[in-house]
Amino acid sequence: MATARDLLFRTLADPTRRGIFERLCREGEQTVGALTARSGVSQPAVSKHLGILKQARLVRDRQDGRQIHYSAQLAALAPLIDWTSQMTGFWQNRFDKLEDLLKRMDQ
Repeated sequence: MATARDLLFRTLADPTRRGIFERLCREGEQTVGALTARSGVSQPAVSKHLGILKQARLVRDRQDGRQIHYSAQLAALAPLIDWTSQMTGFWQNRFDKLEDLLKRMDQ
């Protein structure tokens, strides 16, 4: 069974989805039309990517008349941040052990 972290990694693995998410993070809430204008892909493709981002809870939509506005949900990155922290601790421990070994070898 896929975890929230697995879903997050799979979702962000696609460069187009990652680019859409990054734009929403940097530029704030946008419509599908605005996202399509600078994405280099068709409006149906942008809509499909937004649906996948929404399933992963990376974006939220808001209806305003006939327009749908999308915004990034940074809290959804928590599993990625947790994993990165774990890996940082793991590698720091390995580097510390390597440094100790090299010091002993120099003596």
